[in-house]
Amino acid sequence: MSQSELLRHAIEILDQIQIPYMVTGSLASSLYGEPRSTHDIDMLVELKESHISELLSVFSAPEYYLTESSIRQAIQAKRMFNLLELSTGDKIDFWIVTDDKFDQTRFQRRIRDEIEGVALSVSTPEDTILMKLRWSIFSGGSEKQFQDALRVFEVQYGVMDHQYLNHWVEELKIEELWRRLVAEAEPL
Repeated sequence: MSQSELLRHAIEILDQIQIPYMVTGSLASSLYGEPRSTHDIDMLVELKESHISELLSVFSAPEYYLTESSIRQAIQAKRMFNLLELSTGDKIDFWIVTDDKFDQTRFQRRIRDEIEGVALSVSTPEDTILMKLRWSIFSGGSEKQFQDALRVFEVQYGVMDHQYLNHWVEELKIEELWRRLVAEAEPL
């Protein structure tokens, strides 16, 4: 199963089980900025314990690796768990929506779009930029994360909500990285 087939299948299941989700990470930044390959699919999900048995029955061996304990721990700690497609090694990182104000806001702002022919809920360009800048900091200065944010900023410059961006740059305390992004940007 290809990564796009895995994405399509996961979206169908999440929609069927009625689990609210949002595609984020490198797939979102590729949609809005410069396309690049990625080793995983990142999704933010509003998952409840009542969904666990359905997920396990649909994503079962021998095609998938998914454990009940990893899902339960992720829900309780508001963290992440992985779904691994065993024939290719492709994976989905399911991030549980936290109570963090920004996490809640960006999840509520998700929009419908299309990636590789798949209609889905995806992070807005603004929220994709903000999270990429946060991940750059969280990962010790990842240049890849910064470049993803920069490319989205350049491509989407004319259609973004700059007031929203400025508000959250300050709230998230990422002003220094934001100033660098603005200085290096060459909007299209």
